Amino acid sequence: MRTHLNKPAVALAVLMLAAALAACTAPATTGTSAARGPIRVGSKIDIEGPLLGQVIIAMLETNGFTVEDKTRTGATDVVRKALLSGQIDIYPEYTANGVVVFLKDQKIEPAVLKDATKTYDTVKQLDLQTNGVVWLQPAPANNTWAVAVPRAFATANSLASMADWAAYINAGKTVKVVGSQEFFTSAAAMPAFEKAYGFTLAKNQIVALGTGDTAVTEKAAASGTSGANAAMAYGTDGTIAALGLVVLSDPLAAQPVYQPAPTATKAIMAKYPEIATILDPVFAKLTLETLQKLNGQIAVDGKDAKTVAAEWLRSEGFLK
Repeated sequence: MRTHLNKPAVALAVLMLAAALAACTAPATTGTSAARGPIRVGSKIDIEGPLLGQVIIAMLETNGFTVEDKTRTGATDVVRKALLSGQIDIYPEYTANGVVVFLKDQKIEPAVLKDATKTYDTVKQLDLQTNGVVWLQPAPANNTWAVAVPRAFATANSLASMADWAAYINAGKTVKVVGSQEFFTSAAAMPAFEKAYGFTLAKNQIVALGTGDTAVTEKAAASGTSGANAAMAYGTDGTIAALGLVVLSDPLAAQPVYQPAPTATKAIMAKYPEIATILDPVFAKLTLETLQKLNGQIAVDGKDAKTVAAEWLRSEGFLK
């Protein structure tokens, strides 16, 4: 009996056989640089967070990683939870936050927070042991909490330090401070100033915002919005001088040292330990003056964080 062949079926069988043979002879994937990733990069929602996030993204991409941009993830608690839950793999954080916020239940000597090296060494060791978080090398800049006031206001009231401001407040004079919720509630922020300098802000002296963007708080103080004459600021802010503000000094060292550093999951660093080699030299170049300049390009000049990061990396020879 003669068999009648189904021509489409025969053609399909031939194609399937060819595909199978090709699969057998194809080289296996070996995890080369072209296949590395994806790495999910997050950041906070202020000015500096997205800038540092874009620095990380650019450096990983230029070194062959596939990257997912998840910058502007949220405030400190949000982005930290995203890291711990595996929603992101890496984001820039501040060394003192690791001690006073993430490791607050640990018995850590207060003197540690006054020293940049001790702060970093402590958080690097304990956060890895406790939470599986790896801290890469920090930048040589202190982005600590600060209070900034209009220069004319400071001159008129002889305000140069937090001690001067405390005396001004305790004398019952008019004060209204604009800051984030975190600034007024975190034990390391305004409460630390109040404790060190002996003053207490009343509720009607506080304007708490949902954002940690100091460009917003500083603009409010500079323009006197809603009677504001003081603002939450950070040491590396780029808007302070441009807005005619001055930072009140902290002679009693009420504030810890906040150096920015990439923080990553233990899993991603075990898989790609070369990330440290890629990022450490870059963060070593991010001095206080450099960050103020770069932050100013975003906050004052209106450039986007990705552009500012790329231009700086090219100027330093990290990108072609």
